[in-house]
Amino acid sequence: MNDTIFIKGLVIHARHGVMEHETEVGQRFVIDLELTADLAESSRTDRLADTVSYSNVVASATAAFKDANYRLLERAAGAVADAVLTAFPRIDAVKVTVHKPHAPIAAIFDDVGVILSRSRRS
Repeated sequence: MNDTIFIKGLVIHARHGVMEHETEVGQRFVIDLELTADLAESSRTDRLADTVSYSNVVASATAAFKDANYRLLERAAGAVADAVLTAFPRIDAVKVTVHKPHAPIAAIFDDVGVILSRSRRS
C-alpha cells in the first residue's frame, strides 16, 4: 500500500553551509516531508496509536536538522531521513526536500535545494 502523510513548508533556522557567514549567522531553510506508510488501520479505527503523529515527526525532523552544522544540504537531508526512519517504524519510506531560498549564489533564483528519498528496503 502506498499511503502518504505529508508535511510541507516546515521553516527552520539553521547554520548549514560551506561559507563562513552561513555557519555563523545561519539562515532560513524550508523542509517538505513525504512519508510512505500503511494507513489502512488508522483510516478504519480513527486512533492516533494506529498511525504516525505529525507533531512527533516534526519534532524529530527539526532536531535532526538542527543537531549539527552540516556543510552540505545533502547531509542535512540525510540526517532528517535517517532520524524519521529510525524513530517511526510505521514509516516505510521518506522523501525529504530541503529548500535553501537564500543560498549565497550570484544569480537571481526562486529556490534551490535537494530532494532525497530513502526507504527501509534501500
